[in-house]
Amino acid sequence: MSFTLIELKVEEGIATLYLNRPEKRNAVSDDMRSELIEALETVAADKLIRALVLTGNGKGFCAGGDISGMEKRMKAPVGEIAYNGWHRQQRVHHAVSLLHTMPKPTIAAVNGAASGLGADTALACDFIMASEGASFTWSYINRGIIPDGGGMYFLPRRVGLVKAKELIFSGRKVDLEEAVQIGIVDRLAKSESLVADAQVWAKELSKGSATALALGKTILNQTFETSAAQVFAQGSQAQGICYTSTEHRESVLAFLEKATVKK
Repeated sequence: MSFTLIELKVEEGIATLYLNRPEKRNAVSDDMRSELIEALETVAADKLIRALVLTGNGKGFCAGGDISGMEKRMKAPVGEIAYNGWHRQQRVHHAVSLLHTMPKPTIAAVNGAASGLGADTALACDFIMASEGASFTWSYINRGIIPDGGGMYFLPRRVGLVKAKELIFSGRKVDLEEAVQIGIVDRLAKSESLVADAQVWAKELSKGSATALALGKTILNQTFETSAAQVFAQGSQAQGICYTSTEHRESVLAFLEKATVKK
């Protein structure tokens, strides 16, 4: 599969997806979004891929939405602006949802500025690793709009509601030290080893049962919106599936064999 505005590499079961518009600090154009959606669908469907690392080529992670797209939107006939905007939002949310619901661990390796949609995209991953020079800003307010890449959902779950409001209302920059302190960044790495360190972490996170990981992630993603009873019910159903999985059977048989040898 060939892409232009992203790069997708798979090695030892770990997919690494690079946003590839370095001259634009990886700002997301409509064409890049289409490639991103296709790549994420491919990764999600490939059972040989166990985890995903998302990063950016060049000096920045992602500068947000492409300004040329904003200009094009403003030049559309008045009667088409709303529908065009709605259609674009459907594509944005599809891409973010694919990342959020990916049935395997995901890590954003933030190698520079993550602004607007770029910051939201990082938050859509399960974990965030960042290097020196990384920063985050939910700068939508400076363009007279609201976070549209999932930030209003993901950010409060990372930093709490009050802090999320402060960051979104002010649109201010969050440097690396503060990002670690308030819980946006989970791990740090040197710039030169960021992607490699993220890949190692991805291997650690994905070495268990792929079935259990996918089912567990699906339930965990819903725990803030569902009751304890619902979580328990979903957990019971998921566990029933796990009981029938090849991974469970093989691990139990291996454990029993080891226990027998010890006797």
